[in-house]
Amino acid sequence: MENVKPNSSAKRTAIVIGGGLVGSLCTCLLTQRGYRVTLYEKRPDIRKLKIAKGRSINLALSHRGRKGLKLVGIENQVLKTAIPMVGRYLHRNDGLTVSVPYDPVLNQCIYSVGRNMLNHILLDVAERSEAASLCFEHKLVNVDFKTDIITIQKNGWEDLVKTTADLIVGADGAFSSLRTFMQKIPLFNFSQNFVDHGYLELSIPPEKSGDMMKNHLHIWPRGDFMMIALPNRDTSWTVTLFMPFKNFDAITNAEELLSFFKTTFPDAVPLMGEDTLKESYFKTPPQPLVSIKCSQYHHGKKFMIIGDAAHAIVPFYGQGMNAGFEDCTILNEILNETDDDIQKSIELFTERRREDAFAISDLALYNYEEMRDLVTKPSYRARKAIDKYMSKMWPKFWVPLYNSVSFSHMGYQQCIENRKWQNGVLIIGLSLAIATVVLTSLLSRVLANT
Repeated sequence: MENVKPNSSAKRTAIVIGGGLVGSLCTCLLTQRGYRVTLYEKRPDIRKLKIAKGRSINLALSHRGRKGLKLVGIENQVLKTAIPMVGRYLHRNDGLTVSVPYDPVLNQCIYSVGRNMLNHILLDVAERSEAASLCFEHKLVNVDFKTDIITIQKNGWEDLVKTTADLIVGADGAFSSLRTFMQKIPLFNFSQNFVDHGYLELSIPPEKSGDMMKNHLHIWPRGDFMMIALPNRDTSWTVTLFMPFKNFDAITNAEELLSFFKTTFPDAVPLMGEDTLKESYFKTPPQPLVSIKCSQYHHGKKFMIIGDAAHAIVPFYGQGMNAGFEDCTILNEILNETDDDIQKSIELFTERRREDAFAISDLALYNYEEMRDLVTKPSYRARKAIDKYMSKMWPKFWVPLYNSVSFSHMGYQQCIENRKWQNGVLIIGLSLAIATVVLTSLLSRVLANT
């Protein structure tokens, strides 16, 4: 595959902890490199479950994630099952709706994909390789960093297996078991921040989908909170309400729920249906949103963490999965550079990824403010108009923030620096324009008095 160089030396071994999206993609890339990989996942095989447990919130696939899928040869397969979203469709509180394209110049789009469907495909690809062993219901219970040996509990948590490999990767999510052991290491800095907003998943059934503007991410911005909807292949819509926990707590019965929705999201009630809304809302409690940062993503000669285990972010930029997939492609590129020197590679991974991981964490929090509040402001519409004009006139010179994050492979920190530079240009331009108007006015007065 493109950019994947199989290791020409003796076959190396790797262990991947976590069989979610990032862990399964990492397994695929490592087997392509010639590694013999064992993947351990504490959950059952989701492909064999009638109803897969865990998060089902839809995901937004963009350029960074597509690159990883392309490397393992499944980008086109995934895009055939995905739904393109060309922009945001805003449902204002006054009843008006507005379509805001993501990229009005080049018409690029992001894609709505189902988490479980994508996980199925990646696990199937990994399993097809003779170099991969997928072990479900196997849980990491101990790590000995002195001997580089990990302990796995299997078979209904009865049997213990001690094992090791040349490379051990933790891709086991925001509450990573491997990272928990790494946190005990001196000088390993770690921060965990729960925002005071949670999320609750609702839905719009297929029979109501005809009333929805297609190929958009729908947003109901309401200042302190918001609701969004992403399309599914069966023409239903996955709806997610993001709101402070205090607001969730204030709704205790069906009457209060309907009153809140009819006042706050009046056009959404007939779409979801009152009975479906009540059933979905009270079925499960709102879930928390966590942001995690680490000072390093490796330890010793063989241990590393990637994806949410290394940098969990809130979902408001749609970059959680994309950033995790980008971890995999960056690790692959570094292994190419070092000729599979694992210790050097994992050290370089921390060095190259830390600043960008911090940056996308901050950008995700900022985008929540934009989506729930700023999109309704005249200043937002003015900035979108300026970005459209500038990027149309100088497409390589002026790349708007959203485009640089979603439609490029520019480092996340560089995306922020690029935005700061653009802000500076606009401030200078505005200052010059004001100065020109003032000087012209003064000159006119002087000439009028002579």
